[in-house]
Amino acid sequence: MLPWVVRRTRLPLLSLRCADCRSESATTGEGRFRVNANGKLLDVWLLVRCVSCDRTSKLTVHERAPVRSFDPAEIHGYRVNDPELVASRLLDPLFARRNRFTLDWTGAWRLDAPPARPDEAWPVQVEVVFEDPVPVRPDRLIAQGLGLSRNEVRRRIKCDIPLRRPTSAGFTFTVMAGD
Repeated sequence: MLPWVVRRTRLPLLSLRCADCRSESATTGEGRFRVNANGKLLDVWLLVRCVSCDRTSKLTVHERAPVRSFDPAEIHGYRVNDPELVASRLLDPLFARRNRFTLDWTGAWRLDAPPARPDEAWPVQVEVVFEDPVPVRPDRLIAQGLGLSRNEVRRRIKCDIPLRRPTSAGFTFTVMAGD
């Protein structure tokens, strides 16, 4: 079985309307949090920047949360702008829904696939693993990985998931011999 891995190359852009210029794209830039303490309550925001006009906006991570409810390591991560914490918050679907944005993964991922050897016995089974929740149509991913047209992929691939519906969950497929 050949292993294929879909990896994130950078954080995706956010599809989020800018209040100033009405652009639809924003970025986390270097990934900065803003932490504000008010007595024993804590507010945490993730700062995002419009790619068109550079306006900075805040996405609510925590609002009026008791300081005692946080792990000290998490508070430290917010204060030092930990890149892993930025990524985990940004990739959290509940955070995206609550702040009304979607992720634009265009150009933010790559496929690591060993080349198929022509002397291999057919059929060849491939396992696809996603390191991050990158939504990709399986037929496009397989076409890119094998260097085939999508029509050829639909003809030669046996898969237990729909090929035309985006997925970010791992799957396996079988490549049948060409005619």
